[in-house]
Amino acid sequence: MNPIINIKNLSKSFIDESSNENTMILHHIDFHMNDGEFVSLIGPSGCGKSTLLNIISGLDNPDNGEINISDIQSNNRLGKLSYMQQKDLLLPWKTVLDNSILGLEVQNENKRVSEQKAVELLETFGLSGYENYYPNQISGGMRQRASFLRTILTNKKILLLDEPFSALDSITRSQMQKWLLKLWKQFNKTILLVTHDIDEAIFLSDRIYVMQNNNFNSMQIIHVELPRPRTREIVLDDSFIKIKKEILPLIEN
Repeated sequence: MNPIINIKNLSKSFIDESSNENTMILHHIDFHMNDGEFVSLIGPSGCGKSTLLNIISGLDNPDNGEINISDIQSNNRLGKLSYMQQKDLLLPWKTVLDNSILGLEVQNENKRVSEQKAVELLETFGLSGYENYYPNQISGGMRQRASFLRTILTNKKILLLDEPFSALDSITRSQMQKWLLKLWKQFNKTILLVTHDIDEAIFLSDRIYVMQNNNFNSMQIIHVELPRPRTREIVLDDSFIKIKKEILPLIEN
């Protein structure tokens, strides 16, 4: 199987302004994803998770290494993948409907056509009847769903998610995780998720890259061989707990 994303020997460093020294963030990283796969990146703060996501999306470039993304030129990645960051980034002066079509407007699609596409998906995203509400009138979970709708409407095959549920309470977060799995299958996406939550990574993923905050920022691959579809009860299963025990020492070291 040919990977849809294939990264080899990638490195990235930044200048520490306080010391004016070069700090290595990513060191000779190898990474790949297959078409239709759900992969998570997990690791301690500062290990380079968001940096890697920014590089894949085209917001940043590596110092060296190869990035190959199916059907996309490596030097022209920006705007070719869907990227949902930690905050919902909804514009407070626009309605749910207007926020959801922002990505299509950037692509210069006709507004009426864009609105029709969004309206057809409102029920799927649990937003039917809220299209004329403003962000401050809806819950955090609904704002995240509106942000997801905007991301899905851009119609990109690869979806990058940078801790999209971190600001939500545990109950809403659990609901959003189950909802995301349904969307993943329904829209046939390839998803890369950055998270600090081990349970979230195991529950959602096919594979987990565990990034370690050591001298070499090494990565370990954990295969999540749990049956799908998954229910919340699986977190109590011995197989789930075994995977968690495998990850914990990698993050704590």
